[in-house]
Amino acid sequence: MPGNPPVVVHPPSPSGGRRVTVDGEILGLAYGPRDVVEFLRRAGLDENVISIDDPQLIEWRGGGSDEWS
Repeated sequence: MPGNPPVVVHPPSPSGGRRVTVDGEILGLAYGPRDVVEFLRRAGLDENVISIDDPQLIEWRGGGSDEWS
């Protein structure tokens, strides 16, 4: 998959949570890794093969998958 990853998890917001987008479309506000997986499942990806640490799939901005506040 050339170019930027299609999924972006944006920096934590001051009020909590992180915005998740796929190809620029907002999927929702995640409060943990399980929320990210659920959003991607709803977007049509198989939750059994989703790796939130896959840089080809997800770009983490403002901290990695362990940064939520």
